[in-house]
Amino acid sequence: MPLSRSLPPQDRLRTVEVTDRRTTLGASTLVLAGALCLSISAILVKLAGVDAATTAVARCAIAVVVLAPLAWREKARVRAMSRRGVLWSIAAGAALGIDYAAWTASIYHVGAGISTVLINVQVVILPALAFLIDREKVSRRFLITLPLMLFGISLVGGLWNESLRGPDTFLGVTLGVFAGCGYAVYLFITGRGTRGDPGLFAQPLAWATASAALATIVVSPLSGGIDVTGISPRSWALLATLAVVGQVFSWLFIHHGGSTLPTTTTSALLLVQPVLALGLSALVLSEHPTQLQLGGAVVVVGSVAIANGLLFRKRELP
Repeated sequence: MPLSRSLPPQDRLRTVEVTDRRTTLGASTLVLAGALCLSISAILVKLAGVDAATTAVARCAIAVVVLAPLAWREKARVRAMSRRGVLWSIAAGAALGIDYAAWTASIYHVGAGISTVLINVQVVILPALAFLIDREKVSRRFLITLPLMLFGISLVGGLWNESLRGPDTFLGVTLGVFAGCGYAVYLFITGRGTRGDPGLFAQPLAWATASAALATIVVSPLSGGIDVTGISPRSWALLATLAVVGQVFSWLFIHHGGSTLPTTTTSALLLVQPVLALGLSALVLSEHPTQLQLGGAVVVVGSVAIANGLLFRKRELP
């Protein structure tokens, strides 16, 4: 007989509560670790100093090499993905590749921190996709959040600051928002695809990353094409670190941790990503946003929190 069953009812309940707290703490730690890995990604891109198209392709291609044996091991120890799951992962990866291509380019126009803030518009775009495709009801929270998000983006993009207006800033903000759209599509498709293959993490990520690598190659001519000549050993090391930390570790941590946490909890923990990115960019890259841009970043992050039900819970918005 298990020890917990031999305990009095009150002690058994206390044991279950302690176990649940430990499970929640462990899962939350994994999600936070994944958010930290993602927040470092933009800084690694800038430090590598390689063009956007080549960086996006290298990030995915190197990650596939790392993920392949992990996926094979998972297949042997757990089970193989269903054919339907593979197709969903490939479709999701195509959106992820477009996201990476646009986001990497935006880093060179608006900076590592700001680009990471902009990509979080995906939290607002996801409900829109659910409404348009699945006909899910649009909440008042979403309708309130949308103009707030647009206002925050306008602050980040320098619309209210004449010194920041220019083709580079406009293009960077546009690419960042477009990347957020690709990110939202990736999450939307992934959510649909993983329903039939619960408990699998490495295989879906490996298929999606391989598809993302192909997508980044296809769209690479739009941002100058791929050029691997003249890349220093230091830059290759940084690109490899980007692939392992920003693609493999980040998503495995987030998928593992998020699988046992409520969606709102996972989203709340992921909100540290843009905050960390802004802080690390200022510390490592000396990228200091203006007060209006910083205010816009706060508005964007706050809008994400409202859209996800992380604020005003007591005054529940229908």
